[in-house]
Amino acid sequence: MKELVRSMLVGAAFSLAAMPAGAQEKPRAEVMHWWTSGGESAAIKTFADAYAKAGGEWVDSATAGGENSRAATINRMVGGQPPTAAQFNTGRQFDDLVSQGLIRPIEDLAQAGGWKAAMPASLVAAASRDGELYALPINVHGQNWTFYSKDVLEKSGVSELPSTWEAMIPALQKIKDAGFTPLALGGQPWQERALFNAILLQQGGKDLYMKVYQDKDEEAVRSEGFRKAVETYGALRGMVDAGSPGRSWNDSTSLLLRDQAAIQVMGDWVKGEFTNAGEKPGEDYGCTIGLDDTMLMVGGDVFVFPKTDEPAKKAAQDLLVETMISKDAQIAFNLAKGSMPVRKDVDTTSFDACAQKGLKLLQSEEGQAPVFEILVSASLAGSVDDVVTQFWNNPSAEPDDMVEGFVNAFEIEG
Repeated sequence: MKELVRSMLVGAAFSLAAMPAGAQEKPRAEVMHWWTSGGESAAIKTFADAYAKAGGEWVDSATAGGENSRAATINRMVGGQPPTAAQFNTGRQFDDLVSQGLIRPIEDLAQAGGWKAAMPASLVAAASRDGELYALPINVHGQNWTFYSKDVLEKSGVSELPSTWEAMIPALQKIKDAGFTPLALGGQPWQERALFNAILLQQGGKDLYMKVYQDKDEEAVRSEGFRKAVETYGALRGMVDAGSPGRSWNDSTSLLLRDQAAIQVMGDWVKGEFTNAGEKPGEDYGCTIGLDDTMLMVGGDVFVFPKTDEPAKKAAQDLLVETMISKDAQIAFNLAKGSMPVRKDVDTTSFDACAQKGLKLLQSEEGQAPVFEILVSASLAGSVDDVVTQFWNNPSAEPDDMVEGFVNAFEIEG
């Protein structure tokens, strides 16, 4: 029965594209997203090409910056002029749109296609509301990667990347003394928070990380393990260059590409920039998950589909879902993006050495932890960002200031 329903859904979408021009316009999809860097643009083009090949017309609507793109999407939807589909991160960013009845559930397509069972359960849960899928996960991103310039490490006399933050701090100082930028960081709140969370997960372990963000446990925030992560984070303030404040993540990546900086702690979308520049892992740059390849912070991107009563628009959405989640499109997109396919039933032999590390950890729940955005509300995420960035940008701030900031943010949320 599932196969029959799936055939009917897919057949309906494709038949619209196959009709003569005079009888029916081909499905037209306006897709809003924030992928504007070189690697990101190459990745989204694979989806556009696949949609065109399937008989649809892709209308690209890109806005630089996730917050800007999401705000534009929400304004369009609330104003009654929604796009066909729009990008969000895996998590709770689209909760308000669902509660207002503005998002179309795609559970019928998921059941017909049978592909939901091939996705990580945590990402399915994060994209679902009350048991129904309301967003389409299209990739798996690890957010706690450390990428490094092999050339800079060698010229600085650092034989290998340290596997602990205790050893990393003196190594970064050695790199700084050699005249290079130790840490390539874009001084934006979300980047600063991503750095801190990577440190927290590495030093404190999954148990502490989950107690802080999932349980909002005040005792965990006041623990020595949390304080240690804050101290490590504070020690990195002197390891960035003068151009850090306000810089985009991909401009920070370019410092590694030009062998001017040593490391960047960031999601694996960074790898898309290396790929776009023709750089190869193991040869031109190195990569580790955390610092010791043992725990992957799992998140990703999703697309939501605004609710519509117009058959033509719904058919365009159906075709878009089937295109993005198809095995061939999953491989092409994620190879270009630097991420991993959200489907566990695709052939990943063509993925590079960095991706293979992530794919290995995805085989076990013990080797992964959900990203911050899945665990906290949008309002708490904003409060945490404020606390983390205020500490980062105030050299005189003490670890107690950040600890109390977290406690206060959790109390307000509660």
